[in-house]
Amino acid sequence: MSSRVTRCSGRVSLGSAGKQKKRKSRAEEKPVTGFGLLSSSNYRTVGFSVLLVLATVSVYSSVGHNSFVNYDDDKYIVGLPQMHQPFGWGLFHWAFTGFALGNWHPLTWLSHALDYQLFQSTPAAVHFENVLIHAASSVLLFLALQKATAKFWESLVVAALFALHPLNVESVAWGAERKNVLSMFFFVLSLLEYGRYATRRTIGRYLAVLAAFTLGLLAKPQIVTLPFVLLLWDIWPLGRWPQAGQPGAPEKSTLLRLILEKTPLFLLAAASSVITLRAQAEAGTVGSLVEYPISVRLENAVIEYVRYLASTLWPSNLAVLYPYPLENVPAWQTISALAVLLAISAFVIVARKQRYLAVGWFWFLGTMVPMIGLVQVGSAARADRYMYLPAIGLFLLAVWGVSNVAQERRISDVWLGVSSVIVLILLGALTIRQVSYWRDSETLWKHTLEATRNNAIAEGNLGSALISLGRADEAAEHFRRALAIDPENSLAQVFVGIDEGKHGNPLAAVEHFKMALQRPIQMDLAELAYSNLGTAYRNLHDYAQARQCFEVALRINPTDSAAAIGMGLVAQHEKNLPEAIRWYSQATLARPNAVASLLLANAMGKNGQLAESKEAYQRAANIGGDLGASERVVEQMLTNLD
Repeated sequence: MSSRVTRCSGRVSLGSAGKQKKRKSRAEEKPVTGFGLLSSSNYRTVGFSVLLVLATVSVYSSVGHNSFVNYDDDKYIVGLPQMHQPFGWGLFHWAFTGFALGNWHPLTWLSHALDYQLFQSTPAAVHFENVLIHAASSVLLFLALQKATAKFWESLVVAALFALHPLNVESVAWGAERKNVLSMFFFVLSLLEYGRYATRRTIGRYLAVLAAFTLGLLAKPQIVTLPFVLLLWDIWPLGRWPQAGQPGAPEKSTLLRLILEKTPLFLLAAASSVITLRAQAEAGTVGSLVEYPISVRLENAVIEYVRYLASTLWPSNLAVLYPYPLENVPAWQTISALAVLLAISAFVIVARKQRYLAVGWFWFLGTMVPMIGLVQVGSAARADRYMYLPAIGLFLLAVWGVSNVAQERRISDVWLGVSSVIVLILLGALTIRQVSYWRDSETLWKHTLEATRNNAIAEGNLGSALISLGRADEAAEHFRRALAIDPENSLAQVFVGIDEGKHGNPLAAVEHFKMALQRPIQMDLAELAYSNLGTAYRNLHDYAQARQCFEVALRINPTDSAAAIGMGLVAQHEKNLPEAIRWYSQATLARPNAVASLLLANAMGKNGQLAESKEAYQRAANIGGDLGASERVVEQMLTNLD
């Protein structure tokens, strides 16, 4: 990474040495059209770009064995019916005008819809697409840095750190985070195009920056800080705002011109921010000031900045969700964290000759602002995926800092190269291990519980994963732990209520369902709560309340088979066999199941429809499974009606 190697690139730096006379090479004046005309430096760039892609794909290769997880994948990729419609005006209109799941990222929605058209949303295909986009972003970062700094090896190492660091696993291995990798691709493309624009300012090149930024915002608004990053880029490495005392020393007019130049970008960022806040507010995902006071947000922001920094330097115990601490944070922790941030900030400002230090540090601080929790979205204190963009600033600071120290102390290039390879191999090994935690929902949440404390959401989501595997009793333990941590956890309240009802405690079940429904709740969970609340009331012989609950569940989801069965049982209790038959028939149409068919057969038999009753019984037998167990369930249901 020394200057001896760098000068082989044949490029002229526009960095902190001030404005230098720019000479166009023949390659810059006339584009190369044949592969055979590539220079040796271009061969080297292409070769290491390919190596970067192969290394990225290698460490992420196990994503092909990973399934979707029950944390947004089930909603973003599998659950939204719009994702399964063919490309057309209807899909585009929905993607650009709707606020589904509290988000406005039309390009990401279209990407998921395209996945379904091509691969039926096969997990392996979705995951490998994320890996390839991440690899492409790494190459673009390499090219953008090399063009801006004329430093080959430093640029390559920064790109490799971005490609292989385990902090980025969450963004890449999580199918629902397509928005992260897609927006990053266009962010780095914007950076590359801005480097071209800075060398020759033309409308066409500026429009290329604008187009890339727009596409990135349409994928995810995390890149709204791009205009600020470009101002840092102007300082270093582009040198468009040189240091005081140098030729072309900075003036207020220079800074004003650079800011005005980015006015369209600032306007796009502002518009994206307003739309995003509106989408999140409509979905109810923005935390209130009562729940998260300003003082708590500021304390958390300061502490999490330092924790993000620590996770970058020592990436261990990484998890998909870090909950807010239940207890008050000691004042000394906040003060210590603030002191660390201020000390580093003061140091990079004082080190005026090494402008990359300030640029890297303020890249980290600035790009993290939208995700640091000042506007609290969800319940997480921090998230690894939020470092996908900010970590690049720390990589810049570290790599150029090491290179500078090595030059000053005359450390050999061989030693630097070997050390860099060892670090990258270690990070790659950690990334391989981190990818394995995303194999399935059970593995993901068990690891999260090992890496964090008092994590009610992880307990609840692990319980849900175990429910889907048919391990209800084991799941109930995790739901009860979630309630012990957070009594207002609606998911846990509902499933503990189901467990109480299953074990013959309908009164306790009613209390849990009521607790769940007292707070804002997702529609699918509300449907489950009302349907099971109706069952609990029916077991308590309160048929009026049971009917009301079943009706609400069916209004939420007319195909709710359990609620339709409940309505049929209420009608049968009231001796209204025709209505009971209608509800049982609806239940069998919504989801063919032996219990509904047996109830239909019973009601038809009592109503004198013997032939139809026999057909319904035969349908129950043809469904498969343990028919005897279903008959016992039906017998118990009918006994409870008396």
